[in-house]
Amino acid sequence: MRILLTGGSGQLGFELRRSLALYGKLWAPGREVLDLSRPELLMQPVLEFAPDLIVNAAAYTAVDRAEAEPELAERVNAEAPAELARLAERLGATLLHFSTDYVFDGTGTAPYRESDVTRPLSVYGRTKRDGELAVMNDCSRHYVLRTSWVYGSVGGNFVKTILRLAAQRDTLNVVHDQVGAPTSAMLIADVSAQLVARLREGRVLPYGLYHLAAAGETSWHGFAREIVGLVQDVGGGLVLRPEAIQAIPAVDYPAAAARPANSRLDTHKLRAALGIVLPDWRHHLQLVLQQLAIQKG
Repeated sequence: MRILLTGGSGQLGFELRRSLALYGKLWAPGREVLDLSRPELLMQPVLEFAPDLIVNAAAYTAVDRAEAEPELAERVNAEAPAELARLAERLGATLLHFSTDYVFDGTGTAPYRESDVTRPLSVYGRTKRDGELAVMNDCSRHYVLRTSWVYGSVGGNFVKTILRLAAQRDTLNVVHDQVGAPTSAMLIADVSAQLVARLREGRVLPYGLYHLAAAGETSWHGFAREIVGLVQDVGGGLVLRPEAIQAIPAVDYPAAAARPANSRLDTHKLRAALGIVLPDWRHHLQLVLQQLAIQKG
């Protein structure tokens, strides 16, 4: 199997390079070869490699900055996936694409199902929704995996931001009225590998849209306290104590882009299709914190 991976240097792409390497000839070109901000230039390198599977882990993920750069976010998050979908269809390839909980407005009281209506609040959410639709409309062999609150040992994310601030401050205000499931790039990559393994073996999972997130839920405030508490438990040397992290409403935390209050995703469809149990969100948090401690030395 020939696998093309976009975004291979990002936090999700880094883990996908590890998890997919066993399943075929993996090509993860850099931006100088495959630049998703220029969708019109994707055709030649993709057709020359002629992949059996395209895994699109590249995205414009700067949620607030997207409000000031909507055209760039549109090119990377919507136009590029549309072009990859057309190329996959032309090649008879499968396209695995990743999306986000931010396609929802967060007003629902239950975890969102794949069939629920999308109503994004931000440029980022809208462009990711448009990318989903393009993939589903233009490529017959597609998987779209929506996930939430992604973090990992590579790249910028909430976990690394909290650790940096916790080493500098003795108090911190964190939003408490937005709820979701922190999901590690490691978990997403490992579940994606199960999907790819079935594809290679001919036990193809039904194509379509699936939700993938860790089990359980918390707020950003609860997430921050768990991060700091786990590091303090092993003598991490942080200035900040978990009890000094103050809960504030989102309205008191100014941001350019609105976020959904409810980011919970119902993962029953994926769990049933793959026959898997997704771990509690705290499990992979411990693993990622261990990786970061090793990197720090």
